[in-house]
Amino acid sequence: MPTYEMSQRFASDLVKLTPVQRRRFQRVVLEEFVPDLGSGFFRSGLRIRGLQATRGVFELTWSPNGRATWTYGPERIRGARHVVWRRIGTHAILIRP
Repeated sequence: MPTYEMSQRFASDLVKLTPVQRRRFQRVVLEEFVPDLGSGFFRSGLRIRGLQATRGVFELTWSPNGRATWTYGPERIRGARHVVWRRIGTHAILIRP
């Protein structure tokens, strides 16, 4: 199971989401992102891609206009990926990921 942390910016973005948006994000992360993270291959529906403007930062699409950016951090538990969530919201977060 991967470990994670949230940037302060992610935490403040997260509280701005509606309850429905938060539940959708959590479902996608738990049911799709985490299993794929462990396998090393992301399903096409998540549309994981690296951001051109910021090396090492990735975008996850969790709804038609729902985006989250993240990066890998140093392992906290040996052999488990560590994810640092950076931003969450609409496509507009990509302006300043």
